[in-house]
Amino acid sequence: MDDGFRGLSLTNTLTRRKEEFRPLEWADAGRTADARQVRMYVCGPTVYDFAHIGNARPVIVFDTLYRLLRHLYGEAHVRYVRNITDVDDKINARAASEHPDLPLNEAIARVTAGTTRQFHADIAALGALPPDVEPRATDHIDAMKAMIETLVDKGNAYVADGHVLFHTPSMPEYGALSGRSLDEMIAGARVEVAPFKRDPMDFVLWKPSEADQPGWDSPWGRGRPGWHIECSAMSAALLGPSFDIHGGGIDLQFPHHENEVAQSCCAHPEASFANVWLHNEMLQVEGKKMSKSLGNFFTVRDLLDKGVPGEVIRFVMLSTHYRKPMDWTETKAKEAERHLENWFFALVQAGYSKSMVETLKNGGVWRPLDAVVDALANDLNTPGAIAALHDVTLGGSAVQSAPFAASLEMLGFVPDWDEIGSFARVGVGSVGEHPARDRVAALLLDRQEAKRVKNFQKADEIRNHLQRAGVEVRDTPGGGWTFELGPDFDEAVLDDLGRP
Repeated sequence: MDDGFRGLSLTNTLTRRKEEFRPLEWADAGRTADARQVRMYVCGPTVYDFAHIGNARPVIVFDTLYRLLRHLYGEAHVRYVRNITDVDDKINARAASEHPDLPLNEAIARVTAGTTRQFHADIAALGALPPDVEPRATDHIDAMKAMIETLVDKGNAYVADGHVLFHTPSMPEYGALSGRSLDEMIAGARVEVAPFKRDPMDFVLWKPSEADQPGWDSPWGRGRPGWHIECSAMSAALLGPSFDIHGGGIDLQFPHHENEVAQSCCAHPEASFANVWLHNEMLQVEGKKMSKSLGNFFTVRDLLDKGVPGEVIRFVMLSTHYRKPMDWTETKAKEAERHLENWFFALVQAGYSKSMVETLKNGGVWRPLDAVVDALANDLNTPGAIAALHDVTLGGSAVQSAPFAASLEMLGFVPDWDEIGSFARVGVGSVGEHPARDRVAALLLDRQEAKRVKNFQKADEIRNHLQRAGVEVRDTPGGGWTFELGPDFDEAVLDDLGRP
């Protein structure tokens, strides 16, 4: 019997254990194999500003998991939902500030449209696939109101002073996801003191809107939803009250995800809500917490505009395990770029292009390395997957390189196979388009491989031969290199090594 296990194990925040992953629908005897799906929900952006570099980490982490799930279960059997929050007081404030002469709703539409468009462009540059569904909060207001009514009817929520609040003591298991005490939760939530609250930890499901604020009619008067109810309503509408994976940054674990659990489990007591919870750790910059006051705060767009390729950003992010804090540094970015340049150059030499990849896929040889898949299946061990790539000896035909190339694609490092040639400029220096450029670079790749397998005699022989030919070689940190053709360069000298 197929129980859905494909060798994947994930660390569940809720249980604090690494568990074998078995999708819920595989245990549903009434569901045909063709109809089964792995269902995943990830909290998306609140579209009031451009995505900063910390926002990029969950996008990349869960895109990698999405790619792995599609590999293990088939593309048709994975449903990935990532929301867009387009109703929020921060959006209102920015809209009023940037477009003071426009009606607020029109100003909000401009802000959310522009930031959403920029978010999509930025994460596409990071190699992120679009989710299967990307709901907007404003399209699910009715579902939010319906869930709130259910919670009020069940006694889990109450109306006070024009607000609807969730009563946390009505959920005995409240705090289980974050594992925090009451005092820690109060401190962590920066609890708003309000005289109409029955308990300090009660949180807003619905709040009243002034005439100049966005609002919708409801049984409790004109108002707008609280933040937490949005994801509960959208996940239930699009994935059902029970689904497989809920992901997001560790900063969302409390109070946002804790409150989602409370709302969803009380509204649907017969359901489990999310079966597995995954949280990525935080990001810092050059060893310090990212902060505008420290001058180390920057957006994804800032990096892209400075010429840092999206593939490099992604490589740096995946070089640290998702459950560990990561440090963005210029050194890591430069090392990542050198590695990708080396790899892409080798694949260019093997004739890779979009049409070549299609041919390889049609020929049945396009399958990622077992070592890469095994690493990813072990709690999304992306550093282990990258290490497995470093162990590969590059060279030979396109067919021989196919498992390596398929692994790069699976990790999201190749947005467009026709563009890798523009990236693969490792070691070119000022050579430009000299006819001998690729030939020299190929020899240096051979030298690099010789060094990797500790054949230092061969490595020295290649370097010395290049020097005799008039090639100036400079090794760089991280295993990279650059070269230039000196004024006395003689390509004929290269023939002695017998390379065609």
